[in-house]
Amino acid sequence: MVLVDGDYINKVAFDLTVNFERMLERRIPQADLPHWIDCVALDGGIREGDNNVQVVFIHKKDKLTNFKPSAYNDIDGKAFKDTIAEFEMSAYPVEEIISKEDFFIQVLSLLKNEKEIKRIMVVPDIAYINNVKHELRDAEDKSITVFAMQPIAGGNFRQEILGYSLMSALGITAEEIEKKQ
Repeated sequence: MVLVDGDYINKVAFDLTVNFERMLERRIPQADLPHWIDCVALDGGIREGDNNVQVVFIHKKDKLTNFKPSAYNDIDGKAFKDTIAEFEMSAYPVEEIISKEDFFIQVLSLLKNEKEIKRIMVVPDIAYINNVKHELRDAEDKSITVFAMQPIAGGNFRQEILGYSLMSALGITAEEIEKKQ
């Protein structure tokens, strides 16, 4: 299971694009959404095989402007299959009756308590990381990986740097960066 704050990853992809276009002196294309999801799954511990992975996007905006495909209407209810897994995508807009943070935490709470789910990859907005840490404090019998742009102190989960998977999906390589330094 992958739980994503779609607005947050879109903002981070935009920031990376702006910074790397200056550094690399070239245009950075939109991030390849299926490629990014593959990277997150691999970083979260899923290995090639006959896996089924749900990918849930929580969002306020109607598209991921820095990804391709970008419109939530185009990805909601769709799936893709590759050598890693079959990925089924869902997109849930935040209604005005609840904040995105509260909705995200409620969905995370449901997922962590679901017995059939053994592995959760979480991509929250850093603005509410403390609430994510609090929610995951008693998560048992789960392999949980939280993705953020910087290390997070404490927490009952593994951590991965979000920027690496996004850079890969944006087509930015370590070799290209080394050449520019």
